[in-house]
Amino acid sequence: MKRIVILGSGFAALTAIRSLRRLDVEADVTVVSPREELVYLPSLIWLPSGKRREEDLRVPLANFFRRERVRWRQGSVTGVLDGGRRVVTDKGELDNDYLIVATGGRYLRKLPGIEHAIIPCEGIEAAGQIGSRLAAMDGGTIAVGFATNPKEPGAVRGGPMFEFLFGTDTLLRRQRRRERFELVFFNPSTQPGQRLGPAAVAKILAHMRRQGIRTHLGHKMVRFEPGKVTTEGGSFDADLILFMPGLTGPAWLEGSDLPLSDGGFVACDETCRARGLERVFVAGDAGSFPGPDWMAKQAHQADLQAEAVAKNIAAELRGEPARHGFAAELACIVDTLDAGLLVYRRGARNLTLSRSRMLHWMKRRFEASYLKPYR
Repeated sequence: MKRIVILGSGFAALTAIRSLRRLDVEADVTVVSPREELVYLPSLIWLPSGKRREEDLRVPLANFFRRERVRWRQGSVTGVLDGGRRVVTDKGELDNDYLIVATGGRYLRKLPGIEHAIIPCEGIEAAGQIGSRLAAMDGGTIAVGFATNPKEPGAVRGGPMFEFLFGTDTLLRRQRRRERFELVFFNPSTQPGQRLGPAAVAKILAHMRRQGIRTHLGHKMVRFEPGKVTTEGGSFDADLILFMPGLTGPAWLEGSDLPLSDGGFVACDETCRARGLERVFVAGDAGSFPGPDWMAKQAHQADLQAEAVAKNIAAELRGEPARHGFAAELACIVDTLDAGLLVYRRGARNLTLSRSRMLHWMKRRFEASYLKPYR
C-alpha cells in the first residue's frame, strides 16, 4: 500500500484528506503536526468581543482521523530530505511515497520593534490579548496595519486586519466609549487591500471615513516603539498596535531539499507540485503558486489547492496523467462584528456586495458548516 505523508493539520491538510478518500484513494495516510486539532483561524476576529471563546475555535481531530482511517503522528517538521521522500521531525523520521506539504507559512518579524505589536492571526493567545488590552484601556490611540513580503507581494493577509479594525470600532461603540479612542489605520500602500479589487478598497476606505478612523497611508514602516509607530512619512502615538507583517515559508525549509521562491516559500507549478521533484505536492500558505497578482493566501484558496493535489495523486495511482490545476479564486466576507462586505474574484469577474447584516450572519453560518465534518 502506498504511503502518503501530510505535513500539517490545518485547512489544506484536512481538505486533502477528505478529497483523497472521496476519490477512493486507499493509501496509508499519516498526518504529522504538533497538535491533533484544527484552530479555526477565520473566527479569531470575534475573540476580542467575546463573540467566540477559545474552546469554540479549537476542534479536536481524533474522531475525524479515525473516521478517515488516518494515522496522526505528533511532531514538528525540521526538514525534508532525499527529494521529499524523507521527513525529519523533532520526534523522529518517516519515509513516504507521496508527500503533501500543508504546514502553512510564518510571519516575517524583521521590522525593528515588532515585539511591541500584537500579530492577531498568530493564534488564539494573540487574538485574546486584544480583548484584554482593550478592557484595561480607558482611552488612547489604537493603530492597526499590515504589510507584505517585499520579495513576494502576494504573501499578505490584509483582510483580517480590516476586520480587527472594524470589529474594534463596533465593540467600542457598543460599550459607549468610542469617543475616548482614536483609531488609526496604517499601510505602505495608498490603496490598501488591492487584491480585493478597486470597488472593495473604495468601500473599505469610505467606511473608515464614516466611522472616524484616521488613515496613515503610502509610507513604508520603519519601526515600532513603546507607544509609537514610525514610518518614512512620520510618526504617530499608539497605545495599542495591531500589525500583520508579510508571510514567508516555514523556517524548516532552510536546509531542506525543496525548491524555494524568492519570498521563501516552496516553489510550485500550476498542478501544485514542488518544482523539479516527483510526488511532492504543496497546498496552502507554504507554497508559491503561479496565478494572478490578486491571488490571496486564505483558507479558501488553500482548500482549492488541496483538492487539486488529491486529484493528481489519485490520477497517478491509477496510472493516468496528473495534470489537474486549481482555480484562482478569492471569496471572503470582511466582517465588522455586526455586518459584512462580500468580495469575490475569479478570472475577470470581481464582485463586491455592500455591507449588510445578512453577510455577518452568513459568515457565522459558514463557520458552522465548514467545521461540521471535523467535529
